[in-house]
Amino acid sequence: MCGRFALTLPTEAMAQLFGATPSNDLPPIPNFNICPTTQVAVVTADGHGRRLRPMRWGFLPHWYKSPTDGPLLINARAETLADKPAFRAACRTRRCLIPATGFYEWTKDADGSRLPWYIAASDGAPTVFAGIWQDWEQADTMLTTCAIVTTAANSHMARIHHRMPLSLEAKDWPLWLGEAGKGAAQLMHPAPNSRFTYYRVDPQVNSNRASGPGLIAPLAA
Repeated sequence: MCGRFALTLPTEAMAQLFGATPSNDLPPIPNFNICPTTQVAVVTADGHGRRLRPMRWGFLPHWYKSPTDGPLLINARAETLADKPAFRAACRTRRCLIPATGFYEWTKDADGSRLPWYIAASDGAPTVFAGIWQDWEQADTMLTTCAIVTTAANSHMARIHHRMPLSLEAKDWPLWLGEAGKGAAQLMHPAPNSRFTYYRVDPQVNSNRASGPGLIAPLAA
């Protein structure tokens, strides 16, 4: 799964990377501790090109009466994406890209304490998660929301968690966004073992209030 991530790429650099027009209300960057229900930067595409826009991380099905009316859907399993009532329409027509610098996972020690790990691309490049999105509206409230698609972990990542975000290479972005026609399902598989590296970081990131670049620094021996 993916429960927290970091993004340090400036807005102008993201817009250039994706060939997208940025909105003027994107969330502040850098953010080393992006948590569920906060605004994240997301790339969508339509007949007028790509847009870099803000969305609430936490997908809201249309039948939710309020943002807290059901489980917090920050991840969507690739294996059941096309079948789950909450996700199947978005899977067909509302796919997106969610940029990140890296993300966090946790293991536990013998005493049950949570040990955080930071995972990033082995080559230092930005990571791009596959996502889905949906507009949600009730009464006078309208939110645009998203979830990160996840797969079973590859053997490298399985040492720390059994799930991982679905990450996409640049050549796959047009297919996931629907710009290159149908067939996005063929992209829903774990990344190769070589794509990510990971290391322990300070437990201060266990708090969703923690901030700053020290969160992604390797834990001192």
